[in-house]
Amino acid sequence: MFSLYIKEIKSFLSSIIGYIFIGVFLIVSGLFLWVFPNIDNIMESGLADLQGLFSISQFLFLFLVPAITMRSFAEEKRTGTMDLLLTKPLTDMQIIWAKFLSCLTLLVIALIPTLIYVISIYFIGNPVGNIDMGSTWGSYLGLLFLGATFIAIGLLSSALTNNQIIAFIVAALFCFIISFGFAFIYSFESLGAFGYYIKALGIEHHYASISKGVIDSRDIIYFCSVIFIFLFGTRIVLLKRKW
Repeated sequence: MFSLYIKEIKSFLSSIIGYIFIGVFLIVSGLFLWVFPNIDNIMESGLADLQGLFSISQFLFLFLVPAITMRSFAEEKRTGTMDLLLTKPLTDMQIIWAKFLSCLTLLVIALIPTLIYVISIYFIGNPVGNIDMGSTWGSYLGLLFLGATFIAIGLLSSALTNNQIIAFIVAALFCFIISFGFAFIYSFESLGAFGYYIKALGIEHHYASISKGVIDSRDIIYFCSVIFIFLFGTRIVLLKRKW
């Protein structure tokens, strides 16, 4: 499993896909946080926090994460290397976890440079150090859970087809629906109190809480459950080859 994980990491870093993911994420988030006039611009808001980063990242991940997961299984199927991979002394879940962790590692690599934002806000704050570090680290944890959830969705989408473009579209659509679809249904007042439980099924409800640095066990359980469901769904798709 570890060798496959390393192989996947090298594959990302030896192709342009990994660098595009990291570059686009850092450039777009940096422009919105420091250059473009908007409510998330740190200098314009005058607030010593990074809530803008976590808000922007949610929308960036909707497109960037499917872009790195779309080739995970789809490309293996298209080139015929999937059959070779499945002959290795690895279980289906080991293959899935290796691909999942490699994508998650790339996401972590993309987030590491954003620590410069934390340092910058720490020193430009008035007084110096006027930033809630506990809330900031909690928000980073929420961003990792969000990215991990999108990766799990992307892997299932990639396993369903041998076309990378279709895998990307399906993953982006799934991510959007599970992020905002339930919140949209909640907006209908006719649902009454029941609407809250529908809203709680969506990522937006839990990410909004954890991105503020509020670590609630219910949010952690939710993200872990969704990740497990989609990874298990990926395993079922892979098992179809034996039916």
